[in-house]
Amino acid sequence: MADTQVATPPSRRSRLIAATLSVGLTLSIIAALIIFLPRFVSYSDLWDVLKSLSWLELSVLTVVAAINVLTYGPSLMAALPGIRYRPALAATLAATASTTIAPGGPTVGLGISYLMLRAWGFSRSRITLALGLVTIWTQLVTLSFPLMAFVLLWISGESDPILETISLVGLLVMLAGVGTVFLVFRSASVARKLGDGAASIVSAGLRFVRRPPVGWSGEQFARFRSDAIDLLRQRWHWLTLATYGGHLSVFLVLLVTLRAVGIGRDEVSIAESFAAWSIIRVLGGIPILPNGIGVVEVGLTTALVGFGGDEARVVAAVVVYRFLSVVLPFVAGAIAGALWRRHHPGVAEQTRVAPVTSAIPPAS
Repeated sequence: MADTQVATPPSRRSRLIAATLSVGLTLSIIAALIIFLPRFVSYSDLWDVLKSLSWLELSVLTVVAAINVLTYGPSLMAALPGIRYRPALAATLAATASTTIAPGGPTVGLGISYLMLRAWGFSRSRITLALGLVTIWTQLVTLSFPLMAFVLLWISGESDPILETISLVGLLVMLAGVGTVFLVFRSASVARKLGDGAASIVSAGLRFVRRPPVGWSGEQFARFRSDAIDLLRQRWHWLTLATYGGHLSVFLVLLVTLRAVGIGRDEVSIAESFAAWSIIRVLGGIPILPNGIGVVEVGLTTALVGFGGDEARVVAAVVVYRFLSVVLPFVAGAIAGALWRRHHPGVAEQTRVAPVTSAIPPAS
């Protein structure tokens, strides 16, 4: 896989257009939520639930939110031997922050991670390999959750048609992904063919927007395959544990939030909570809106209410959960990015580099 693709820095006009689109999109989502929320609960009922949270409950929510933020670093540590925890955490959080607000956020997020890691002295090939593996593992783990939720509901004697459908689709996609990875890792010739095909498709898309073709080919895919096999033989288990841990810490935030607002096991069980979360985790990962904003709130509320949760408390839980799992990591990532730019002035302005990987953010 090619190390980099270098492009000229965007003009001030381009940055202004991108910022305008981002702000417009955010305002549209906020407007949609303002229209949507009253269909489930009045603002006064929502405020009553939020005011009822005790200091102990708020403290517990703060702790689990902090745990979630702290899990952003280990997956990159597993895929990039030699990096320490603090820079791994900073690079992943900064990438997540840019993913949340930037149009085409996942690609921008990977570019931010790449720039930061290059500034810390890691080679292009090692960074590309690490980000590629984190991306692949994130996708496969995300697709595994609906199937796990289906099994949990089946064990508890429950069922959900939507979950069954998404589980089946997720299983098929996951098997296709695992099969593709297996073929690439098994044969260098297959890796070259897939790499050449991917390069042709991406280059065609770039020509459509009047950009130069990619500078990589199947030969780089074959080289990526060789490097990935060597790394995974030693660290696949750490990468898997770190990726699952990062995702499940987000579910922990949701579960604790549900219990904090007064939604007990008799209303929404752990299995039902996990089922609702796993569905939205997959749908929210589709790169239509940044961080699935809007889609996640509506879908998660609908699923939890459908499982039997009180409407006012469910909406309150979703609002708090999204604040803790999106806003706090975004703030932490913005601070990490600002501190990095302060200590590396001019790096981001001199070079615009985007790793050639999947459009999936390397975030928890």
